Parts: sequence; structure tokens; C-alpha cells
Amino acid sequence: MIRQTNYHLILKQLLLSVFSFFIISCNTTHPYTLPDHNKLATAYYQEDRQWYLDNIPFFECSDKQIEQTYYYRWKLYKAHIRNVGDSRYVITEFINHMPWDREPFCTINAASMHHIYEGRWLKDNRYMDGYTNYLFQDGGNDRKYSESVADAAYARYLVNADATFVTKHLDSMKYSYEHWNDHWDSTKNLYYIPAMPDATEYTIASIDASGGKDGFEGGEAFRPTINSYMYGNAMAISHIAALKGDKSVSNDYLQKAVALKNTIEKSLWNDSLGHFTDRFKVNNQYVRYWDFIRGRELAGMAPWYFSLPADTKKFNAAWKHVIDTTYLLGKYGLRTNEPAYEYYFKQFVYFEGQRGSQWNGPSWPYQTSQVITAMANLLNHYKQDVVTNTDYLHLLRQYTKQHFLPNGNLNLVENYDPNLGGPIVYYYWSNHYNHSSYNNLIISGLCGLRPSTGDTLEINPLIDESIDYFYLSDIRYHGHTLTLIYDKDGNRYKAGKGLTVFIDNKKADVTHSQGTYKVFVGAPVLIPPVKQASNVALNVHRKGYPLPTASVNALADTSIYQAIDGKIWYFPEITNRWTTVGSTSHTDWLAIDFGKPFEISSAKIYPFADGNTFAAPDDFTIEYQKGEQWIPVKLTPDKPVKLIGNTGNTIGFKKITATAMRITFKHELKQVAISEIEYY
Repeated sequence: MIRQTNYHLILKQLLLSVFSFFIISCNTTHPYTLPDHNKLATAYYQEDRQWYLDNIPFFECSDKQIEQTYYYRWKLYKAHIRNVGDSRYVITEFINHMPWDREPFCTINAASMHHIYEGRWLKDNRYMDGYTNYLFQDGGNDRKYSESVADAAYARYLVNADATFVTKHLDSMKYSYEHWNDHWDSTKNLYYIPAMPDATEYTIASIDASGGKDGFEGGEAFRPTINSYMYGNAMAISHIAALKGDKSVSNDYLQKAVALKNTIEKSLWNDSLGHFTDRFKVNNQYVRYWDFIRGRELAGMAPWYFSLPADTKKFNAAWKHVIDTTYLLGKYGLRTNEPAYEYYFKQFVYFEGQRGSQWNGPSWPYQTSQVITAMANLLNHYKQDVVTNTDYLHLLRQYTKQHFLPNGNLNLVENYDPNLGGPIVYYYWSNHYNHSSYNNLIISGLCGLRPSTGDTLEINPLIDESIDYFYLSDIRYHGHTLTLIYDKDGNRYKAGKGLTVFIDNKKADVTHSQGTYKVFVGAPVLIPPVKQASNVALNVHRKGYPLPTASVNALADTSIYQAIDGKIWYFPEITNRWTTVGSTSHTDWLAIDFGKPFEISSAKIYPFADGNTFAAPDDFTIEYQKGEQWIPVKLTPDKPVKLIGNTGNTIGFKKITATAMRITFKHELKQVAISEIEYY
């Protein structure tokens, strides 16, 4: 049960936490040598550091490439958080609009489970609350693709312990689950799906069902993926119903999960291949109904993402295919299917003269992160001798290297060549692609924090001798603040050898048995959400009000709406901003007509600066419209405000009532680019 806490106690706890953190971070009062969060945030995020200080767990590691990628992935994730109004947030998959997005918010349900597993570690609950509400209450989980969103929502509950929030979605979860009956075969007691809506076009099933001629669509099959997803969802619904006290629903979905588990183990296990594989639903001149596909795919490891298979030598042996370069392991990443397949890496589709997306061999972060998560489950929940922590780190390091382009820049794209290295699909719409997880693999895998419902936390770092140290701090878990420190020889942090844990900034007693650490965290503390004021300038629909106009680049079919669309990032490779490029003046303005009066007392301006074409404005003025006149607002700061590039700048002013606002930017030497403007 959650211990309800009033706001005064919460404030007291937060103040004590801040004070305690200051105390343990100050080397003059204790022997520990701990990293400075502000220095880390400044090093990785420069001017935009405050959001990260407020939201992410901080991480340091002896493997600096893993550390760099960890901080990049939070930067990527932040860029995909979209404000869609009234404290509502969604997480996007492609950073810019795609024709197959769900309008108007540009979401895709295929990777929603990755988004939630990753986002559950953010301290501000508004992002995952908003996204989960959208998926279950607002139709965001439209089942366009197979999914395990209920499982992910429950996994998030294991971190924040907010039973009230997750149980309110129980009916929606059941509704979505039952609607997958349109993919259920009652004669086989399994779910089936074609390649494309399983988010894996050009698989063995779809290519072979076309006679080797195509494979983008078609190839209906009973797949380990969708059946494992539905098992995970059923187990989650059973747990959530139990939280709500609904024993009938809990038992019903537990029975569904157990029955599906048994059928997956019996019907989708391919003895001849020693692997979980598809069986054809299609029956045509090329393939026969219920035959197994003729090759191993990485998708066959999906059952372990949910710890589904029984802990037997037969099933566990499948993992040798993941760590053997003869099968699914390439030199530069995991293969989606093995090289023995006839159409392995045959290119069926091109886009603008370049290779298009396929799952017949290329390495995809989507499935790579899924399999590394599954391997972490294997190492934590199974007694086996097939894979080791060293195997986990090898896959993690391969995956880490994929984040780096040949020029050394960090930019995750859609898929990679596991044999030759480097990206395959790398052009405009695939930059900084949010189709996978990574930081969850660090927090719950490498660092070993294994969320659960109990007051005692298990910690099982998946490390070997190649990791000399790691530091994971400011983790919000069950309402408490955790810090995990691993120091092989005790010289890095001066806190002792091995693992040290702080809970609410007090050193905790840690027990160690058979490689797993345990620490008593205490009863969960629920921190109520803080209501956020609405941004009255937001226009996600790109029509009606608020209506933007500007002195330059003001046509509705250009970038002007990008300044009020709720999407904010500062990546130079892919744009989402209004600019003054083409202006013949040194001053330009951007105005927003709200269509009705609002009381407004602040603006937030997000300039983009690249050190080349664009820089923060030399100066600016904010005005509101009264009749035909534009009147300057009265700024509340005591000193003049200078805007900073690549972060949000909050400008306070005396409250006014306005139907329109205008900001005029002065730019003498460089152009101005505005990623977003908000009014409150």
C-alpha cells in the first residue's frame, strides 16, 4: 500500500534530501569522492543542463563510451517528449512527422513499450503519466502494430509504486487486450500477425510467403513476438487487477497468461532448430499452413523479454545462437536472422536510391534492446550456463558503438550492418531515432537495479573485470532517492570495495548472497503530481488558433507552426524551428494570436544556436496587442535579460490580459532560429 503524504511532509522530505545530498557531496565533511552532478550536466548538456538535473539519474562509468551514450540517449529521449496541451505529453518515435504517424500527435504505438521502460526512470511523473493516459484513454494505442504496453505500464509501476494511477487504466487495458482477438486462432490457441504490423517488414515468413519476390507485407504467421507480448500484457493485467482487489479479473488473466505460455512452449518451439520460431498461418503455393519457417530469427528470443520460458536446459540452449557469430551475432551487432537463410541480406526495397528498411539480417536497435533486456532477465531469473555477464557487456558494447556515426558524432538511426558496421538507413527521417531502449539496460542491467513490489530491493550488477567502477545517483525509486556505487578496488569513490548503496542519502546496510545484493528501501512514498500551467501558445493541429504570423517565413505551409508545436530539440541534422533566414532586416518579429483573451505573465523562448548560421538574438522585446497598438510588457527581472541558445529562457513580466503577443528579435551578425515559444 502507498503511504499517503501531505504537501508539508513532502516539502520537508525534499528539503532534507537536498540538504543530505549537499552533505554527502562535500568532500570536507566525509571521505567519499563523488561526482558533481552539475559538472556532469554542464559537460554533457551545456546551457540546457537544468532539465536534466531535474529529471535524470546521473551515471558515471569506467567505460566512457557507455557513459557518453547514456547521456546522449537522455538527450535523444528529451527531444521526443512532446507537449500536447494541459499537462498532456506523448513520446514520439520518429523525431519529425511521418505519413504513418497517428495524427495529430505524430505517435506510433510500435515502440511504446521501449518508451515507457526508458521513461519510467525520469523523476517528473508528468511525462509518463501523460503518455500512459494517451495510450489507454485517448486511443494512442491504436493497435496499428503489435505491442506490450500493459506490461510496460506495470513495469513503470514497479518503479514509482503508484497503484492508484496504474489501476485506473485496468478497464482500458482489458479492452485493448480483448480487441486483439481479431488476431487470435482458436484452433491453435495462438495469435498471428503479418510482418509489417509486427513492426518487422521483410522477415523470413513474409519473404518466403511471396516466393522470395517481396515481403514488405503479408506472411501471416504465429510468431513468438506477438504471442509473448500478449503473455506479458496478460500477466500485467493480472497483477494490476490484484492491486485493485479484483480477484476475478486477476485470476482470469493469469489463466490466459499460463495457457498462452504453455502453448508457446509447446507449439512455437522448433526442436530441429533449437529455437522459438514462426509457424505459417499462410497456405499458398510457396508455404504451407502450420509449417515452421526455415531459419532462426532474433525474434525467437522475445519470450525471455517477459521471462516466459521455463528454466530448462532445452530452452536456455537457444541463447547460444545469440552469442555465436555463425548464427545471430555479427561482428558489429546482432543480426535479425541468420546468414544461412537463402534471402539473408537480399535487398528488396530502396528509398531515394539507397537501401531501405528490412529485417532479413540488418541489426535493429529495436530488437537489439529487446534481446539485451531479455538476456538481463535470463541472467537474473534463470539457472543456466550458456551466457555470462561478459556476454551481456559484449552485446551492450556492440550496441553502444552503433550510436556513433563514422565521423564520431552520436546519432542513433534506424538500422545497421552487423557484418561491415555502420548505418544502413541513414537519411533525413531516421536521425535520432527513438525506436529502442538503452538507459534501462544501464540502470536495470549493468547497474543491476531490479524493480519489484517489495520493500527490499535486489541489485545484481551485470559486470565483469572490465568494469572498474560505476556511479548511478539520484534515482527515484518507490518515492525514495537511491545512489548506487560500484568500486572494484575502493580507490575511485573512497566508499569501500564493491557495491555501496545510499537510500535518501544515508548509507544503507547491504547483504550479499550468490552474486545478488539486497537492501531494505522501506515503504513507498507517493509524491502527488504538480499541476502545470497550460501553454496557451500551443497549436498541435497546425490550423485555427493560436495563429502564428511573422515578419519573414510566415506562410502556413512553412516552418512557422514549428515554433508552437510542442516539439523542442537542438539537433543540427534535423530541423523543427522558425528562422529569420532570408530576412533583409536586422529585426524580425513572431506574433501569436490566441483567438481569445488570456491572462499571461511569462514567456518561454527556446532559441537554436549552432555557432555558425544561428545564434541567440542580440536583443528582444515582448509586446501585447491592445486595439491597434503593440505595447511592451513590464519585465519583472531587476536586470536586463539576455537570451541563451539551446535551452528554455523563462521571461517573467507583470500580468496582462492579451489576445495576441509579439516578440521582436534583433540579429546583427547571425540569423535567429526559434525552436519553440510558449506563453503562460
